[in-house]
Amino acid sequence: MTVQDIDTATFERDWADWHRGHEAVRAGEHGFLAITSLNWLSAEPQRFPDAPGTWRSDGSVVTVELGEGEELVIDGARVTGPYTFGPIPERGGVNAVAGDAVIEVARRGGYDIVRPRHPGHQLRVRYTGTPTYGPDPQWVIPARFVPFGEPRPTTVGAVAEGVQHVYDAPGYVEFERDGQQLRLTAFNGYAPGGLSILFTDATSGVTTYPANRSLQVAAPGPDGLVTLDFNRAVNLPCAYTQFATCPLPPAENHLPIGVEAGEKLPYGS
Repeated sequence: MTVQDIDTATFERDWADWHRGHEAVRAGEHGFLAITSLNWLSAEPQRFPDAPGTWRSDGSVVTVELGEGEELVIDGARVTGPYTFGPIPERGGVNAVAGDAVIEVARRGGYDIVRPRHPGHQLRVRYTGTPTYGPDPQWVIPARFVPFGEPRPTTVGAVAEGVQHVYDAPGYVEFERDGQQLRLTAFNGYAPGGLSILFTDATSGVTTYPANRSLQVAAPGPDGLVTLDFNRAVNLPCAYTQFATCPLPPAENHLPIGVEAGEKLPYGS
């Protein structure tokens, strides 16, 4: 696809529909804006003011001891007393229901965590949306995906101190902008065969969130061709809440250009 192929009115309408849906997910009643705390579990039993029960982890499984009058609903079943969750894979999680709240039990960077999500949390209630650059077809850029011989385990830092994330990188994308040849390491995306790219650029910390932005890319064609639509570059949860464990981009994924497209710094940042 080239810029000349794009009908501007349709492009702007499609972008507006996409961003409206993205914002709706972000502001969902149990989305990241509803998180009220981030709790790192250990072998020492702990209670938290925003979640029922006493929690602990032995490094492989999480156990909660629910006291008198306390209960959780897990996979549709009411749970009381002691309950041990099955092993949770890295970047996996289980949502337990407690009244109108959801208690996320997850594993991040090799650690088990508990993150309560309350729909009445003021961060969510007061959220008014994220500013963006206006949709611009000039930021729809043709690129080529170059696969590695084998996926490369890639360790990156996180916004949470002391946490590291490891992702398999299947390859990189290369493209040209303003006469410069550029490339970005890609991870596996949300959709089957798709790619996920974490990056920073010359706008980071100026008009966009300093730590990272994320771009989802549709699966490459047989010839490796992909389209990078930077208008759909979005903030990760760490741009909004201190209770996130978002990954940082690989060091090589800082672009020397200013990507004046996609989401900007959230209001109040």
